[in-house]
Amino acid sequence: MPRRRIGFWYRLAAVICKPPLVVLINRDWRGMENIPAAGGFITAVNHNSHADPFAYAHYQYNSGRVPRFLAKSGLFRKGFVGTMMRGTGQIPVYRETTDALSAFRAAIDAVERGECVVFYPEGTITRDPDQWPMTGKTGAARVALQTRCPVIPVAQWGANELLQPYARKLNVLPRKTHHVLAGPPVDLTRFYDREMTPDLLKEATEVIMAAITRQLEDIRGAKAPTTPYDPRQERIEQRLRTAAEEAQDARDAQEALVALDRTAKAAGDVPQTQEAADVREVQEEGQGK
Repeated sequence: MPRRRIGFWYRLAAVICKPPLVVLINRDWRGMENIPAAGGFITAVNHNSHADPFAYAHYQYNSGRVPRFLAKSGLFRKGFVGTMMRGTGQIPVYRETTDALSAFRAAIDAVERGECVVFYPEGTITRDPDQWPMTGKTGAARVALQTRCPVIPVAQWGANELLQPYARKLNVLPRKTHHVLAGPPVDLTRFYDREMTPDLLKEATEVIMAAITRQLEDIRGAKAPTTPYDPRQERIEQRLRTAAEEAQDARDAQEALVALDRTAKAAGDVPQTQEAADVREVQEEGQGK
């Protein structure tokens, strides 16, 4: 990419960020030949560390196509961080909008201008116990189908060893290696010229996530789970487990109350005992009274 297209702020960011990255991590970077030399496109990348946006940005920057990351709109408003986000051309996502496509209007505009837009389809650091990619959100698929741009699946591994998911302390020794593997464009042509329904977007997203996962299997030399971790399903199952536990507590309290009442009647103690009253209180709390 011509140097003038990078701009002052991106060059400044590179001056600040590249030296510590070079010191902290080795690099095993593959697949740059799959990064388009011209035109707008999307890279869809797995996310397993707070450090991996910096490590991946280094890879993408060195490919000659600077990345435009999607980030919360609030990061663009104040201070040095906001100045850097705006100056480097990162893309604000306005999550307060009720129109899903409007939320990614800036990403669509960037692709149509010929930019590289980086999506983390998972939306957050993976919560899979073995750090495989989770199910994805549909933003990347929306933009891809709207613009019909190439979607390059990218897997990365190693920044998560430098900074474990959700950790705050770096693990610098021994020196870690950042592995990146960019694959060929995902074939989404079968989704073109069809109504952009939730089911279609979900299916297209699954195709993108499967491609990312295959790249990561290559890096790790291991097979990913057949069914990706789904945080929404996990939340549902957790609520069901909690409800079942509360229901069991209520049943246990009911059985204890019946046993206490029988004991009291057998002893001729008609007034309710304090113990029985306590059990009734537990029972009523379990029933939401």
